[in-house]
Amino acid sequence: MFQIGDKVVYPMHGAGIIEAIEEKEVLGQIRKYYVMRIPLGEMKIMIPISSVKEIGLRQVIDSQNVEEVLNILGDRSNTMMASWNRRYRANLDKMRSGNIFEVAEVVKNLALREKDKGLSTGEKKMLDSASQILISELVLAGNGKEDEVMTLVQGVLA
Repeated sequence: MFQIGDKVVYPMHGAGIIEAIEEKEVLGQIRKYYVMRIPLGEMKIMIPISSVKEIGLRQVIDSQNVEEVLNILGDRSNTMMASWNRRYRANLDKMRSGNIFEVAEVVKNLALREKDKGLSTGEKKMLDSASQILISELVLAGNGKEDEVMTLVQGVLA
């Protein structure tokens, strides 16, 4: 169970901080919810405590894992499939996993492909979304500022 002030990651949305634990009545049932604020975009999400495992809510990575993420981003090998449809589904599955290393792989592979051949509209949106998820976690993991982390990520990808 998480506590108020914990830094957590909600797959497909990004990293944030649990600001409160509240009880709400929904469809006649009283349930407890984590109230999570995602600093990038100032979004608030209510997560049913009973669904945390299914959702994949987890702690933000530590500073040692930040280095591993940066190494993944800096690796120039591209492991993507040629077929747009398969590539898109594989990348979407990686993002849904909530695993920061897989999200970093998606960002790296799409950034490399964008430089080489360009991206479709769908893949551009996916790159933006994966980048936001990645940056939100790196900001909270390193206690840095969004623009500093964005510059660092872009520098590693360049």
